[in-house]
Amino acid sequence: MDRRQDGPLPLDLDGCAFGRCRHVVASRPGGRGVECRPERARPGATGGGSDPTIPVRGRALVQRPTPRGLMASIAPENRRMIRRRPGLVPLALLVLVAGVLTVRLTLAAAQRAGVYQLFDPVVDVEHLLSKHFIRELTDEDYRALQHGAIRGMIDTLDDPYTEFIPSEAIADFDKDVRGEYAGIGAEVNTRDGWLWIATPMEDSPAFKAGIEADDLIVAADGTLTWRKSVDDAVNALTGPPGSTVRLTVERAGDAGDIPTGALPASVADAVGEAPGPAPGRVRFDVDIVRQRIVASTVKGVHRVGDRWDFMTDPVNRIGLVRVTQFTAGTIPELRAALDALVRDGVRGLILDLRFNSGGSLQAAIEMSDLFLQEGTIVSTKGRGAQGERFFATSDGALPDFPMVVMVNGQSASASEIVTGALADNARAKVLGTRSFGKGLVQTMYRLPSGAGQLKITEQHYFLPSGRLLQRTDNSTEWGVDPSPGMHVPMSNDEYRQMLRARRELEIIRSAREGEPHPGEQDWADPEWILATLKDKQLSAAVAAIRGVLSDGQWPVVGEEPTAETLQMAALRAEERRYELLARELERSQRRIDALTDPALASASDAGGPIPGNPDLTGGTVRIFDAQGTEVTALTITGPNLGRWLDGAPVRAPGEEDADE
Repeated sequence: MDRRQDGPLPLDLDGCAFGRCRHVVASRPGGRGVECRPERARPGATGGGSDPTIPVRGRALVQRPTPRGLMASIAPENRRMIRRRPGLVPLALLVLVAGVLTVRLTLAAAQRAGVYQLFDPVVDVEHLLSKHFIRELTDEDYRALQHGAIRGMIDTLDDPYTEFIPSEAIADFDKDVRGEYAGIGAEVNTRDGWLWIATPMEDSPAFKAGIEADDLIVAADGTLTWRKSVDDAVNALTGPPGSTVRLTVERAGDAGDIPTGALPASVADAVGEAPGPAPGRVRFDVDIVRQRIVASTVKGVHRVGDRWDFMTDPVNRIGLVRVTQFTAGTIPELRAALDALVRDGVRGLILDLRFNSGGSLQAAIEMSDLFLQEGTIVSTKGRGAQGERFFATSDGALPDFPMVVMVNGQSASASEIVTGALADNARAKVLGTRSFGKGLVQTMYRLPSGAGQLKITEQHYFLPSGRLLQRTDNSTEWGVDPSPGMHVPMSNDEYRQMLRARRELEIIRSAREGEPHPGEQDWADPEWILATLKDKQLSAAVAAIRGVLSDGQWPVVGEEPTAETLQMAALRAEERRYELLARELERSQRRIDALTDPALASASDAGGPIPGNPDLTGGTVRIFDAQGTEVTALTITGPNLGRWLDGAPVRAPGEEDADE
C-alpha cells in the first residue's frame, strides 16, 4: 500500500511565466492555503527556474473564476526583481499591460493541493495507528482502513446510491449489471437444508445435463451444501467458462429416474450432521461444463416446453411481456418477443414492469423508442445548468396497438422512465399502483489507483411532462401514477399468492415430468386467468384492452388515482414499515433482556409465537384447516421462523382471551 511522502509535492506548472521551471506546492503555516516556491537549482540544471537573475517567491494560491473555469493564480511578492532581458519581451509586455504577473495552474493542480490538506488528519491517524496500535497492522488491516475511510466519506452524503465497489467485488457487480456469469445455468434457493434447483434455465448446461426442477444439490466437487447460504453454495457452482464441476444430486424417484451419463453418487450416505437420502429418493453424480450464462430478463405468460408463450388472450390477440430487469441483453430479447407477437397478429399488449427495480438507462431509452414514433423519452439534469434530453425516433417503431404498462411500488428507475415516457406521450395506459420513485442517474468511475470503482449519483431524471421521479422524505408526489380508472392495488398476501402461481409456470420441466399446465383453451378466459394466476392486476389489464378493442373506449377497471387515494396507499405502506421496525426494536429489547436479566428474557419470550425462538432449521410446519384436516407440511429451511410468524395472521395458544 502506498505510503505518504514527507515534504511538499513537486508539480509541473503548465504555462508558468518563468519558463520551464519546477515549483513546489506546500502548505502554508496555519493551514491557510498553499505556497508556490521555486525548487532549488540542481547542479548543472538549466531553465528559467534556475536563473539567479529572476528570484521569485509566490504568494498564496488563489482560486479565481475565469471564462475557462476556476483557475489558481500565483502573484510574485516583488515585481521589481523581474528585469527585462532579451527573450523575455512577451513577459515584459504582459507585466506592463496587466500590471500583475499571474501564473495559472490547472484546476486539477489547485484542487489536489487542497485535497492534501483535507486528508492530512486521515494520514495522521493512519500514521499513529501503524506506530502505536497494540499489534502490528497487516496488509489486510490497511486495506480495511482504506475501504472504511472511503465508505465513511460516502456515508456522510446520505445517498444510498453512491457506492464504493472494491476491486475484488467488481466482477460480481459487473455480473449483476450485465446479467451475465459463468456457471451451470439454474435458478436456485435452499430447501431441506440443501441447495435446491427451482428450475434449470433454457438451453443451459444444467438443462442439457439432465438437472430438473426440485432436484437437491448435495455437493459440488465433493463440498457439501448442507446448511450453507445460497451465496456460498452458488460460489461453488460458478467458475471459469469451460471448467467442469461435479455435482452430487438428490432426486425423488429411483434408479430409473437417473439421467443418462450420470455417475455413482460420491456422497451416497449421511456425512456428519448432513442426512442421507430420504426414502423414495436417489442420489447420483453428474459432470457439468460451465458456460457463460446470460440471464433472461424477458418472460411471458407460461412456458410451452423450454420456450415462453407471450399470448395471454389468443382469441383477442392480447400479448403479455414481463421484463424483470434492464440489462445489455434485454432489448434483443424484447425485440424478438415483440416481433413474434406481431407475426402472430397481436392487437394489444401488456408490458409488465412490476417488481422491476431498473438497470441500464440505455436499455430504458431503447425500450421506449421501440414503441414511440417521436417525442421526449426522458431528460436529465445535474447540479449545473446544463442537462440532457433524449428523443424517440421513428426507426423500427412497432405498430400502434393499444397498450397497458403494469407497475407497482417496486417498479423503479429504468422501469419508471419507460412507463413515464409511454404515458406522457399518450402511447400507453398505466395500471397498478404508484411506482417507487427512484429518479437518480449514477455514473461509474474507476479509481486510478486500482482500488476499485465509484458509483456516483450525478443527475435527476425528469419525465417528458417535467415531473421529477425522485422521492424524498418530504415528497407528496413522486414516480409514475396509474392512469384514471386504473388504480388497482394488491395486498402483500395477494402478491404472495400471485408469485407462487407464477413460479409454477416458470419452471422448465422435463418430458419425464409431464406437462403440468391445463389445456391451451383456458388461457382465453380472464376469469380463469385470475383463478389460476391469482393476479388481479393482470386480469384488469386484459379487461381494459378487451374493452378498448371492442368499442374504442378505455373502460374503468379500477379506482381513480386521486391524490388522496395515492397518499393513503403510501401512508398504509409507511405504517406497515413502521410496524415491522417496531417488531425489530422489540426483538432487540428481548436480546438486551437476555444479556442483562434472564428472568426478563424468559418473561418476554413466553408470549411469543415460538417460545424461546429456537433454531428450527430442518424441522416441519404442519398446517390444518378449521376441521382438523392436514392441508400441507412445510419444511423449515432457515432459522428465525418466529420473526416471520410475527407478521403472519396467527396467534399462540392462550392468546384467544386477550384478543377477544
